[in-house]
Amino acid sequence: MTETFVIQSDIALLPSVEERLFHFCQLCHVGNYYSAVSVAALQAVENAIVHGNGADAAKTVELTFGTCRGGLFVEVADQGAGFDYGCYGDLPTDGAGEGIFVMRQLADQVTYSEGGRRVRLEFTVAGIDPADALERVAILRQHFAPVAA
Repeated sequence: MTETFVIQSDIALLPSVEERLFHFCQLCHVGNYYSAVSVAALQAVENAIVHGNGADAAKTVELTFGTCRGGLFVEVADQGAGFDYGCYGDLPTDGAGEGIFVMRQLADQVTYSEGGRRVRLEFTVAGIDPADALERVAILRQHFAPVAA
């Protein structure tokens, strides 16, 4: 099962992407995993709009939701120039790469193609290891914890 659609490069359209993703997850009977999928997917869409397409409303973002190997995937493609995704390490530095960090923590696999213009997020939904889930939450909390004064 696969669903593909195109949106204009407009942050205001993120709620409509979220709604379509929610319905897709419900259709695939993985609604209980929706939060992790949606946070990572919406980050990918926002990156495509803001960084890939430079928030140029004349450009579009293509989204594909589908099922794969016991889970599901989300692909996001923009019309930008691409980027060197290899230059981003495991942790963001000075705010750069935070979206990539979030996607890597929440998705089981993140792959780029077309020179960085397309990202594929894969989520192993059936049988996620609870220890892996707890580790992901701990890493995200550590990174995004408020700084004590």
